[in-house]
Amino acid sequence: MTAPFRFPRFFVTSPSPCPYLPGKQERKVFTELVGVHATELNDALGRIGFRRSQGVAYRPSCAGCTACVSVRVVTPEFRPNATQRKLLKRHADIEVTPCRPWATDEQFQLLRRYLVSRHPGGGMAMMDEDDFAAMVEHSPVNSLVMEYRAPAKYGRRGRLLGACLTDRQADGLSMIYSFFAADEEDERPGLGNFIIMDHILRAREAGLPYVYLGYWVKGSRRMAYKVRYRPLEVLGPTGWRPLGDRELETQDLRELA
Repeated sequence: MTAPFRFPRFFVTSPSPCPYLPGKQERKVFTELVGVHATELNDALGRIGFRRSQGVAYRPSCAGCTACVSVRVVTPEFRPNATQRKLLKRHADIEVTPCRPWATDEQFQLLRRYLVSRHPGGGMAMMDEDDFAAMVEHSPVNSLVMEYRAPAKYGRRGRLLGACLTDRQADGLSMIYSFFAADEEDERPGLGNFIIMDHILRAREAGLPYVYLGYWVKGSRRMAYKVRYRPLEVLGPTGWRPLGDRELETQDLRELA
């Protein structure tokens, strides 16, 4: 007989500077993912906008601000546009391997390069090997690391171009964190976009209706890439609904190309 499902206890963090909107304070509500029902709890919380970090599920709970909106791609209806089709063709030679969630030095070195190139002053800039191992390996749910490699040569594995820590939920794939060779954009442009599209196509092939992309903040350049994948649903007070074109009117259209 299994243990009865217990309603989780939730906690709230202290306010801290918002990484997306200058002058704003962020606060999160969170709960631990522990016990035999951790996977079920993570699935249920994922459907109402929570994200996972190691053994914790969290979501924004900021006083007077609702700018962070959960978004997910509807995989059965996704159709790549001309730019996305070109990108898929350009990177068709990349070898993709689902790996168990075990951190490697090769992954960590790629992450360091990615952070230096894209987020030099971000909250993860000081992450060391132990921090990275904890991020990847401390998962109470069904997780994997998707590795993206250049074609193998002379019987040897190709170099690592990208990776994504991914959770498989009951209704889709949740992209927890992805990183890639951003310093090789001239040689391999659009790697981050390719990783997202690969997840969308894999989820669709597996019969999973959604790919969860985390939070979108309208007007944030760092978040603009997420609305390139349509149809996209956003989570509002009454549940999930399609993101309308009018909601993007103030977004710089050059960011959506």
